Amino acid sequence: MRKYWQAQLCVLFFIALFLNPLTAEAEKKIKPKMVKIETTMGDIKIMLYNETPLHRDNFLKLVSQKFYNNILFHRVIKDFMIQAGDPDSKTASADKQLGTGDVGYTIPAEIVFPKYCHKRGALAAARQSDIVNPERASSGCQFYIVDGEILSDQELNDTELRLNQMLKPVEPIKYTDEQRLTYKMFGGSPHLDGQYTVFGEVVKGFDVLRKIATVKTDAHDRPIEDVRILSMKVVRK
Repeated sequence: MRKYWQAQLCVLFFIALFLNPLTAEAEKKIKPKMVKIETTMGDIKIMLYNETPLHRDNFLKLVSQKFYNNILFHRVIKDFMIQAGDPDSKTASADKQLGTGDVGYTIPAEIVFPKYCHKRGALAAARQSDIVNPERASSGCQFYIVDGEILSDQELNDTELRLNQMLKPVEPIKYTDEQRLTYKMFGGSPHLDGQYTVFGEVVKGFDVLRKIATVKTDAHDRPIEDVRILSMKVVRK
C-alpha cells in the first residue's frame, strides 16, 4: 500500500513539473485587451500590452468606472501627440488651462524599451518631469497617443546619441532595422523613448488620430473647439 501511494505521489510530481511551465507559457499568451475610444471626431481602437500589467489594469479599471467619459483631449500638438485624461476638463470653461488634474495616485514605471517605442499610434502614460519625478512614475489617469513625424536615418542617429548621453544605459541604445523602418515609413516621436511607459497602441482609427492632431489650438495647445471622449469600452475585436 505504501509503495502504491509513493507511486501516486511521483505521478503527481511529474504532472506538476510539466504543467507549470505550460501554465506560465499560457499566461504569456493571454489575448491582449482591446478598448474602443469613441470621440467627437470618430473612433479609435487601442490594444493594451500584457507586458505592462499595472498600466493595463489601471486603464481598464478607469474605463469600467466610465472615468474617461466626457473628458477632453486638452493638449494637442501636430506631428507630436494628443493628450487626454485630465478629470478637470469635463466641465472646464474655454479659457481654463488644463493638464494638472489627476486621480490622486501614480503608477510605477513599466518602461519596456526597446521592445515598445514611441512609434505613431503608441499609447503612453503622461507624467511629471524628471526633476520632481526621477523614478518616472506615471500619472494615474492622463495618457497620450503619438502622432509623430517621419524621420530620416540621420535624425535617428542623432536621437540615439542624445538618448545615450541622457539615459546612460548599461547597453547602448541602438534602434533595430525594424524600428528604423517603422520610424522612417510610419513616423513617431523617438526622442521620448526609454523615458515614458508605452502600454498600448492604436490598431484602428489612425485617420481619427490624425484629424485630432491637426485641429487648431490656442497658445496652451488646447483645441479651439473641444475634442471630447464620449465613452470608452472594452471590445473583443
